[in-house]
Amino acid sequence: MVPQKHTKSSVSSKTLTIPELEQSKAAVLNTLASVHSRRSYAFAIDRFVAWYCSEPRLTFNRAVVVRYRSHLESLHLSASTINLHLSAIRRLADESAESGWLTPELAIGIRRVQGVKRLGRKSGNWLTRNQAQELVSAASKTDLRGWRDGAILGLLLGCGLRRSEVVGLMLDQMQTREGRWVIVDLIGKGRRLRTVPVPSWSKQLLDAWLRHSGVNEGRVFRRVSKVGKRQEAGITANVVWYAVKRCALRAGIANLAPHDLRRTCARLCHDCSGELEQIRFLLGHASVQTTERYFGSKQKLHDRTRLMIASKSRSRVRPLK
Repeated sequence: MVPQKHTKSSVSSKTLTIPELEQSKAAVLNTLASVHSRRSYAFAIDRFVAWYCSEPRLTFNRAVVVRYRSHLESLHLSASTINLHLSAIRRLADESAESGWLTPELAIGIRRVQGVKRLGRKSGNWLTRNQAQELVSAASKTDLRGWRDGAILGLLLGCGLRRSEVVGLMLDQMQTREGRWVIVDLIGKGRRLRTVPVPSWSKQLLDAWLRHSGVNEGRVFRRVSKVGKRQEAGITANVVWYAVKRCALRAGIANLAPHDLRRTCARLCHDCSGELEQIRFLLGHASVQTTERYFGSKQKLHDRTRLMIASKSRSRVRPLK
């Protein structure tokens, strides 16, 4: 008898159905620990699935992902946004291959799709020392919401905390180590633990909020009603956002976000000859390269302007006869 050739099983089909894509998406999201990563990946996968289903009978392979990358570029999205979408699609292909709905060869081909090259990097926004002082002084000292705003700004500027870290801060995390106040066992991005020192001026702003609000256990920051009464429920990330915006408006600072204060903290520490490794520990970064990006840029804008003025002045000097 002539041996029969084995054909590929139908489970290795190149065209994926909606239920298969949804199940692969759920598998991808279950592998992510961060809530923010799950939200970003879910949005990216939903966007790809909507595009994938709108085209007539597309197969899930490398050529289709390259075509989708061109579609994202036509929307004038940033390089980091496009690369995040492609990363989510690669994970989707891997999970589809693990479930047997995609051949390993096709998954490898999709994984080899290169991202968009990033040309340069945005320097971000940060405050000067005087602007930071004006921002903290702009918080009201006459009502409960103002004292809460001042305490939030103190932790963002003095400790370099993220919005989510401010929201989840517990009172029993405020402890003393080596004669100074610190925040212990702070869970940051990637569930990395760190201990953050608290400057004395930040602690004073925090004590003012605790004294006027009467908080003595549980979450540090609570909601404040429209009539100025403290509530038991904790705050959300939006409360931190509006606290920064409210004080920035009073200080006359435009286009300021809470993460800009974290970047300001890193830059001011660096300007005061702070060690790079210690600043990395303070911010809870996994790599030093990430910390370096928080300094704004290696270009010294003030020094560059001063150098141009000095060079123009020297060019006008003529020798005496």
